[in-house]
Amino acid sequence: MYRHFFKRLLDILFSLCALIVSSPVLFILAICLSAVNKGSGVFFIQTRPGKDGKLFRLVKFKTMTDQRDAQGNLLPDVQRLTPAGRWIRSTSLDELPQLLNVLKGDMSLIGPRPLLPQYLRLYSERQARRHEVRPGISGWAQVNGRNAIPWPQKLEYDVWYVDHISFRLDLLIVIRTFTKVFFREGINAENSSSINPFTGND
Repeated sequence: MYRHFFKRLLDILFSLCALIVSSPVLFILAICLSAVNKGSGVFFIQTRPGKDGKLFRLVKFKTMTDQRDAQGNLLPDVQRLTPAGRWIRSTSLDELPQLLNVLKGDMSLIGPRPLLPQYLRLYSERQARRHEVRPGISGWAQVNGRNAIPWPQKLEYDVWYVDHISFRLDLLIVIRTFTKVFFREGINAENSSSINPFTGND
């Protein structure tokens, strides 16, 4: 009953309340990012696969500029990540606009993180089960290492969550998420300003 009805109901109620309460913060962050992103915009919008692999447009605050080299190629992430963007990312405030995705039904508050479409063909049959539920703003993998754990372990955590969804588990993940954000744990993979790409299981 929770998985098929109450989870979605709680998503709607909590995302709507969170958007209302955080609206002043969203407004201030949007103004700050418009000033520091050097004309690159405020929002990062990217296509991601959701439940059953259906594509949707995920929205986050943009923490990098679009600066390019002389050949027109984007500079490395570490050079495009602004100090303000680094702080916003470390506090996970860049995730706040995803509350709109939750309200629309593209995402859930808790679930496997939405990854890139090109990863769909790289998953094993078991790993692909992560798409049996809506992706989440936070999830079991995020509170058990976040970006600092290897891909196979992260994807296994996602499948474990799919098999054990409950209100109690979601509440535990919410509590652990706030702890992780407070201590800023596992934000980036080792030696990287962002997560390393998934290249398959070989």
